[in-house]
Amino acid sequence: MKKLLFLNKNIIPLQKIKDIYRNSPKTKIKTMKTQKVLSLVFVLIVLVFASCEEPPITGEKGDFVCAQTLTGHTDIVNSVSYSPDGTKIVSASNDNTIKIWDANTGECLKTLKGHNNYVNSALYSLDGTKIVSASSDKSINIWDANTGTCLQTLKGHTNYVNSASFNHDGTKIVSASEDKTIKIWNIVTGSSLQTLTGHTSAVTNVSYSYNGTKIISASADKTIKVWDVNKGQCLQTLTGHNATVSSVLYSPDGTKIISASHDYTIKIWDANTGECLQTLAGHDGAVNSASYSPNGRKIVSASGDKTIKIWKQEVVITSN
Repeated sequence: MKKLLFLNKNIIPLQKIKDIYRNSPKTKIKTMKTQKVLSLVFVLIVLVFASCEEPPITGEKGDFVCAQTLTGHTDIVNSVSYSPDGTKIVSASNDNTIKIWDANTGECLKTLKGHNNYVNSALYSLDGTKIVSASSDKSINIWDANTGTCLQTLKGHTNYVNSASFNHDGTKIVSASEDKTIKIWNIVTGSSLQTLTGHTSAVTNVSYSYNGTKIISASADKTIKVWDVNKGQCLQTLTGHNATVSSVLYSPDGTKIISASHDYTIKIWDANTGECLQTLAGHDGAVNSASYSPNGRKIVSASGDKTIKIWKQEVVITSN
């Protein structure tokens, strides 16, 4: 070793030693054998993974299926909907209460009390700061969504108020009643601005489109009606349920309409053509309410079977 490193008393650089070793005939033969072995191993690995690899897949939106059930009300749940940010759910019940739920965990966060008869509907304002509720005590209450305090009460219907909801900017409320009418209210003054008539039986549910230009209503006459807000005229009537239509609402993008009925089903409609796209069945009682999550990927429904169901859209996996 000393002869190699200190030949003629001159130090041979380490790199040169490596070069001498690398260029020796024996080393070249070993290197070639090693490279062949490594190449063979690599090829085998590729073949193994290739044999295990699945064909490329793509996801397509499929049908909605039930993902979760919330329990807590002691009587029929009449209405249920998401908060604008999708983190909470608000429900209304025949136990005279309104409940606010954590949409992810299903935990009941708050219970609002104030109506002295059935609470038929409860809905957030689009900014999420308020909740409006309608009751069989013939009143409409506006609540602070954070504190649960009742801020205002509107009265004017001559029979049970079945539904109430805010317009897009929170300045107006539309309500539906057993008196067969739909009323539009000014929140600031608390006065009724307009009354729409056309249903032949109790109006069970009503709401604004997200841009505030249309109103959609559901009725015990088994129909859904679309109204022009400014003219107060009925633009379209949808038929398909075979019992009372208890709830109706636009999808967030305005392209679909979702309805709930006492025929135990939920229907999804094309908002432009009025065609029924899908029917959801799963509740064991009349479905009193159904609405979309803010992103349109989930549906929450409430039923006379005392349960709340969350439906999610399946992804259909297809091979290319």
